[in-house]
Amino acid sequence: MNRSSSIALALALSVVAAAGWAETVVPMKGQSSQQIQLDINECHSVAASQSSSSAPASGGRLKGAAVGAAAGAAGAQVRGRQHDEFYDRVDDDVKQDYRQNRAKSTAAAGAVVGGSRQRQERREQRNTAASTSSTAYTSCLQGKGYQVNP
Repeated sequence: MNRSSSIALALALSVVAAAGWAETVVPMKGQSSQQIQLDINECHSVAASQSSSSAPASGGRLKGAAVGAAAGAAGAQVRGRQHDEFYDRVDDDVKQDYRQNRAKSTAAAGAVVGGSRQRQERREQRNTAASTSSTAYTSCLQGKGYQVNP
């Protein structure tokens, strides 16, 4: 098979979708269409394994709730101490209820903030994984003697 028909065949077979982008793969060393397909599949596997290596963020809501509860209880204690003349006269059960109520409300807020941060981290991980996957795919093919055009 001559070089120009090999390139035309490669262009027809090799417009692939990698991480959402269409790319054209041009063989630079006269690879056969079977070899092109093998190399593309191998490089897809390499890219997929590189992008799936990081674990997604988890526990954001729980962490946020725990931090919020601790902050709420501590804040309630501080606010109570600011009014020593009244705070010392209040029953210990009432003080405990106040601290628990503040801890509950700030725990709920902390869970919302923690969930929001967790979602943001997951979005960033997905974007990084897509970029890493595309870069790994392109590098793999270039290493095997192909030109990759976006």
